[in-house]
Amino acid sequence: MQFRQQALSKLQSSDDIDLPVRFARPQGLLVLTVTVLVMAAASVWAVTGTVSSNLTAPGLLTHAQGGYVLQSPVAGQVTEVLAKEGDRVPAGAPLLELRTPEGTGTVRALAAGRLTALVAGIGTVVTVGADVAAVERVARTDDPLKAVVYLPADGAPPVPVGATVDLTVQSVARQQYGVLRGRVESVARTAQSRQQMAAFLGSGQLAEQFARQGRTLPVLVRLEHDPGTTSGYAWSSAGGPPFRPASMTPLSGVVRLAEQHPVDWLLP
Repeated sequence: MQFRQQALSKLQSSDDIDLPVRFARPQGLLVLTVTVLVMAAASVWAVTGTVSSNLTAPGLLTHAQGGYVLQSPVAGQVTEVLAKEGDRVPAGAPLLELRTPEGTGTVRALAAGRLTALVAGIGTVVTVGADVAAVERVARTDDPLKAVVYLPADGAPPVPVGATVDLTVQSVARQQYGVLRGRVESVARTAQSRQQMAAFLGSGQLAEQFARQGRTLPVLVRLEHDPGTTSGYAWSSAGGPPFRPASMTPLSGVVRLAEQHPVDWLLP
Protein backbone atom coordinates (compact mmCIF):
# COMPACT_ATOMS: atom_id res chain seq x y z
CA MET A 1 0.00 0.00 0.00
CA GLN A 2 2.91 2.30 0.74
CA PHE A 3 4.35 1.96 -2.79
CA ARG A 4 0.93 2.50 -4.33
CA GLN A 5 0.53 5.83 -2.51
CA GLN A 6 3.97 6.90 -3.69
CA ALA A 7 3.12 6.08 -7.30
CA LEU A 8 -0.14 8.04 -7.14
CA SER A 9 1.59 11.06 -5.67
CA LYS A 10 4.22 10.87 -8.39
CA LEU A 11 1.54 10.92 -11.08
CA GLN A 12 -0.15 13.88 -9.45
CA SER A 13 3.12 15.84 -9.30
CA SER A 14 3.45 18.61 -11.91
CA ASP A 15 7.24 18.94 -11.66
CA ASP A 16 7.99 16.75 -14.70
CA ILE A 17 5.21 17.94 -17.01
CA ASP A 18 7.53 20.14 -19.10
CA LEU A 19 10.23 17.44 -19.57
CA PRO A 20 10.37 15.80 -23.03
CA VAL A 21 9.44 12.17 -23.29
CA ARG A 22 12.36 9.98 -24.41
CA PHE A 23 11.15 6.97 -26.35
CA ALA A 24 14.63 5.55 -27.12
CA ARG A 25 18.25 6.39 -26.52
CA PRO A 26 20.43 7.57 -29.47
CA GLN A 27 22.39 4.29 -29.28
CA GLY A 28 19.16 2.35 -29.68
CA LEU A 29 18.13 4.38 -32.71
CA LEU A 30 21.52 3.72 -34.32
CA VAL A 31 21.21 -0.02 -33.78
CA LEU A 32 17.67 -0.01 -35.18
CA THR A 33 18.74 1.96 -38.25
CA VAL A 34 21.67 -0.38 -38.95
CA THR A 35 19.44 -3.43 -38.51
CA VAL A 36 16.86 -2.10 -40.96
CA LEU A 37 19.54 -1.26 -43.54
CA VAL A 38 21.13 -4.70 -43.23
CA MET A 39 17.78 -6.46 -43.62
CA ALA A 40 16.95 -4.34 -46.67
CA ALA A 41 20.32 -5.07 -48.27
CA ALA A 42 19.92 -8.80 -47.55
CA SER A 43 16.46 -8.79 -49.14
CA VAL A 44 17.76 -7.09 -52.28
CA TRP A 45 20.70 -9.53 -52.52
CA ALA A 46 18.38 -12.52 -52.04
CA VAL A 47 16.36 -11.45 -55.08
CA THR A 48 19.05 -10.06 -57.40
CA GLY A 49 22.22 -11.84 -56.24
CA THR A 50 23.44 -15.24 -57.42
CA VAL A 51 25.25 -18.11 -55.71
CA SER A 52 27.00 -20.93 -57.55
CA SER A 53 27.78 -24.35 -56.05
CA ASN A 54 30.60 -26.63 -57.11
CA LEU A 55 31.20 -30.38 -57.09
CA THR A 56 34.75 -31.71 -56.85
CA ALA A 57 35.56 -35.28 -57.84
CA PRO A 58 38.45 -37.37 -59.20
CA GLY A 59 38.72 -38.55 -62.79
CA LEU A 60 41.11 -39.07 -65.67
CA LEU A 61 41.77 -38.13 -69.27
CA THR A 62 40.59 -40.72 -71.76
CA HIS A 63 39.41 -41.26 -75.31
CA ALA A 64 36.04 -42.25 -73.81
CA GLN A 65 35.91 -45.60 -75.61
CA GLY A 66 37.01 -47.64 -72.64
CA GLY A 67 39.76 -50.20 -72.47
CA TYR A 68 40.38 -53.88 -71.89
CA VAL A 69 42.77 -56.16 -70.07
CA LEU A 70 44.65 -58.51 -72.35
CA GLN A 71 45.06 -62.05 -71.03
CA SER A 72 47.42 -64.72 -72.23
CA PRO A 73 45.68 -67.44 -74.27
CA VAL A 74 48.51 -69.91 -73.59
CA ALA A 75 50.88 -70.86 -70.78
CA GLY A 76 54.61 -70.38 -71.21
CA GLN A 77 57.61 -68.10 -70.80
CA VAL A 78 57.90 -64.74 -72.53
CA THR A 79 60.77 -64.78 -75.02
CA GLU A 80 60.15 -61.50 -76.87
CA VAL A 81 58.32 -58.24 -76.24
CA LEU A 82 57.08 -56.72 -79.49
CA ALA A 83 55.58 -53.43 -78.19
CA LYS A 84 56.12 -50.94 -75.42
CA GLU A 85 53.83 -48.88 -73.24
CA GLY A 86 52.39 -45.89 -75.06
CA ASP A 87 52.47 -47.54 -78.50
CA ARG A 88 49.37 -47.50 -80.67
CA VAL A 89 48.62 -51.01 -81.84
CA PRO A 90 46.14 -52.21 -84.49
CA ALA A 91 43.74 -55.06 -83.88
CA GLY A 92 45.53 -58.39 -84.02
CA ALA A 93 48.99 -56.86 -83.56
CA PRO A 94 51.43 -59.26 -81.82
CA LEU A 95 52.55 -57.97 -78.44
CA LEU A 96 54.34 -60.92 -76.83
CA GLU A 97 56.01 -64.13 -77.99
CA LEU A 98 55.99 -67.09 -75.59
CA ARG A 99 57.75 -70.43 -75.52
CA THR A 100 55.25 -73.14 -74.70
CA PRO A 101 55.49 -76.90 -74.37
CA GLU A 102 53.82 -77.13 -77.77
CA GLY A 103 56.13 -74.63 -79.45
CA THR A 104 55.66 -70.86 -79.81
CA GLY A 105 52.64 -68.85 -78.71
CA THR A 106 51.68 -65.24 -79.43
CA VAL A 107 49.63 -62.72 -77.44
CA ARG A 108 47.82 -60.34 -79.79
CA ALA A 109 45.77 -57.17 -79.31
CA LEU A 110 42.04 -57.78 -79.40
CA ALA A 111 41.14 -54.30 -80.69
CA ALA A 112 42.99 -51.24 -81.92
CA GLY A 113 44.18 -48.90 -79.19
CA ARG A 114 47.03 -47.59 -77.10
CA LEU A 115 49.08 -49.91 -74.93
CA THR A 116 48.78 -48.36 -71.46
CA ALA A 117 50.35 -51.11 -69.35
CA LEU A 118 52.57 -54.12 -69.99
CA VAL A 119 53.01 -56.35 -66.95
CA ALA A 120 54.98 -59.17 -68.61
CA GLY A 121 58.60 -58.91 -69.71
CA ILE A 122 61.20 -61.24 -71.18
CA GLY A 123 61.57 -64.25 -68.93
CA THR A 124 58.19 -63.89 -67.27
CA VAL A 125 56.30 -67.14 -66.84
CA VAL A 126 52.56 -66.74 -67.44
CA THR A 127 49.62 -69.08 -67.15
CA VAL A 128 46.50 -69.32 -69.27
CA GLY A 129 44.25 -66.34 -68.51
CA ALA A 130 46.97 -64.33 -66.76
CA ASP A 131 46.78 -60.55 -67.22
CA VAL A 132 49.69 -59.42 -69.37
CA ALA A 133 48.72 -55.98 -70.72
CA ALA A 134 46.09 -53.23 -70.69
CA VAL A 135 44.95 -51.48 -73.87
CA GLU A 136 42.88 -48.31 -74.21
CA ARG A 137 40.56 -48.47 -77.19
CA VAL A 138 41.36 -45.76 -79.74
CA ALA A 139 39.76 -45.97 -83.17
CA ARG A 140 41.82 -43.26 -84.90
CA THR A 141 45.04 -41.46 -84.13
CA ASP A 142 43.25 -38.08 -84.20
CA ASP A 143 40.56 -39.05 -81.71
CA PRO A 144 40.24 -36.13 -79.26
CA LEU A 145 40.85 -36.51 -75.57
CA LYS A 146 37.97 -36.24 -73.13
CA ALA A 147 37.69 -36.50 -69.38
CA VAL A 148 35.64 -38.77 -67.16
CA VAL A 149 34.84 -37.46 -63.68
CA TYR A 150 33.41 -39.86 -61.09
CA LEU A 151 30.90 -38.13 -58.81
CA PRO A 152 29.52 -39.86 -55.71
CA ALA A 153 26.16 -41.36 -56.60
CA ASP A 154 24.58 -40.80 -53.20
CA GLY A 155 23.42 -37.29 -52.41
CA ALA A 156 24.95 -35.61 -55.46
CA PRO A 157 22.80 -32.83 -56.98
CA PRO A 158 21.80 -33.17 -60.64
CA VAL A 159 24.51 -32.10 -63.08
CA PRO A 160 23.23 -30.28 -66.18
CA VAL A 161 24.67 -30.99 -69.61
CA GLY A 162 26.79 -28.04 -70.68
CA ALA A 163 27.97 -27.16 -67.17
CA THR A 164 31.49 -25.71 -67.00
CA VAL A 165 34.21 -27.99 -65.63
CA ASP A 166 37.72 -26.99 -64.50
CA LEU A 167 40.19 -29.88 -64.66
CA THR A 168 43.44 -29.95 -62.69
CA VAL A 169 45.63 -32.45 -64.57
CA GLN A 170 48.13 -34.32 -62.43
CA SER A 171 50.98 -34.03 -64.96
CA VAL A 172 50.53 -30.25 -65.43
CA ALA A 173 51.70 -27.64 -62.90
CA ARG A 174 48.56 -25.70 -62.05
CA GLN A 175 50.44 -22.69 -60.66
CA GLN A 176 52.22 -22.24 -63.97
CA TYR A 177 49.74 -23.40 -66.62
CA GLY A 178 46.36 -23.24 -64.88
CA VAL A 179 43.48 -25.67 -65.35
CA LEU A 180 42.04 -27.39 -68.39
CA ARG A 181 38.64 -26.10 -69.53
CA GLY A 182 35.73 -28.37 -70.40
CA ARG A 183 31.96 -28.77 -70.43
CA VAL A 184 29.71 -31.65 -69.38
CA GLU A 185 28.82 -33.71 -72.45
CA SER A 186 26.77 -36.43 -70.79
CA VAL A 187 25.91 -37.89 -67.39
CA ALA A 188 25.43 -41.62 -66.81
CA ARG A 189 21.86 -42.61 -65.99
CA THR A 190 22.86 -45.19 -63.38
CA ALA A 191 25.67 -45.51 -60.86
CA GLN A 192 28.61 -47.82 -61.51
CA SER A 193 30.23 -50.35 -59.22
CA ARG A 194 33.96 -51.01 -58.99
CA GLN A 195 33.63 -54.00 -61.34
CA GLN A 196 31.88 -51.90 -63.97
CA MET A 197 34.51 -49.19 -63.76
CA ALA A 198 37.30 -51.76 -64.04
CA ALA A 199 35.68 -53.20 -67.17
CA PHE A 200 35.52 -49.75 -68.78
CA LEU A 201 38.95 -48.50 -67.69
CA GLY A 202 40.76 -51.77 -68.24
CA SER A 203 42.41 -51.30 -64.86
CA GLY A 204 41.30 -52.70 -61.54
CA GLN A 205 43.73 -50.41 -59.73
CA LEU A 206 42.18 -47.25 -61.15
CA ALA A 207 38.71 -48.57 -60.46
CA GLU A 208 39.69 -49.21 -56.85
CA GLN A 209 40.80 -45.59 -56.45
CA PHE A 210 37.56 -44.18 -57.82
CA ALA A 211 35.40 -46.65 -55.89
CA ARG A 212 36.65 -45.50 -52.48
CA GLN A 213 33.66 -43.16 -52.22
CA GLY A 214 31.21 -45.99 -53.00
CA ARG A 215 29.09 -46.25 -56.13
CA THR A 216 29.90 -43.47 -58.56
CA LEU A 217 28.19 -41.58 -61.36
CA PRO A 218 30.46 -41.12 -64.40
CA VAL A 219 30.31 -37.67 -66.03
CA LEU A 220 31.80 -37.33 -69.51
CA VAL A 221 33.49 -33.97 -70.11
CA ARG A 222 34.24 -32.55 -73.55
CA LEU A 223 37.45 -30.54 -73.57
CA GLU A 224 37.28 -27.08 -75.09
CA HIS A 225 39.55 -26.74 -78.13
CA ASP A 226 42.00 -23.90 -78.68
CA PRO A 227 44.19 -24.12 -81.81
CA GLY A 228 46.44 -21.44 -80.35
CA THR A 229 47.85 -23.75 -77.66
CA THR A 230 50.44 -26.51 -78.02
CA SER A 231 48.05 -29.11 -76.62
CA GLY A 232 45.17 -27.96 -78.80
CA TYR A 233 42.93 -27.47 -75.76
CA ALA A 234 41.83 -24.40 -73.80
CA TRP A 235 43.51 -23.61 -70.48
CA SER A 236 42.94 -20.93 -67.89
CA SER A 237 46.43 -19.58 -68.65
CA ALA A 238 47.33 -17.93 -71.94
CA GLY A 239 49.03 -20.83 -73.69
CA GLY A 240 48.81 -23.84 -71.40
CA PRO A 241 51.63 -26.39 -71.07
CA PRO A 242 54.17 -26.90 -73.90
CA PHE A 243 53.00 -30.50 -74.38
CA ARG A 244 49.84 -32.52 -74.90
CA PRO A 245 48.70 -34.44 -71.79
CA ALA A 246 48.41 -38.17 -72.32
CA SER A 247 45.27 -40.23 -71.92
CA MET A 248 44.79 -42.19 -68.68
CA THR A 249 46.31 -39.27 -66.75
CA PRO A 250 44.59 -38.74 -63.37
CA LEU A 251 42.94 -35.41 -62.66
CA SER A 252 40.62 -33.57 -60.30
CA GLY A 253 37.49 -31.98 -61.74
CA VAL A 254 35.42 -29.11 -60.38
CA VAL A 255 31.91 -29.10 -61.88
CA ARG A 256 30.32 -25.64 -61.67
CA LEU A 257 26.58 -26.01 -61.29
CA ALA A 258 24.01 -23.45 -62.43
CA GLU A 259 23.81 -20.22 -60.48
CA GLN A 260 20.73 -19.63 -58.31
CA HIS A 261 19.12 -16.67 -56.55
CA PRO A 262 19.15 -17.17 -52.75
CA VAL A 263 15.41 -16.50 -52.65
CA ASP A 264 14.93 -19.68 -54.72
CA TRP A 265 16.01 -21.73 -51.71
CA LEU A 266 12.98 -20.45 -49.80
CA LEU A 267 10.49 -21.18 -52.55
CA PRO A 268 8.98 -24.67 -53.01
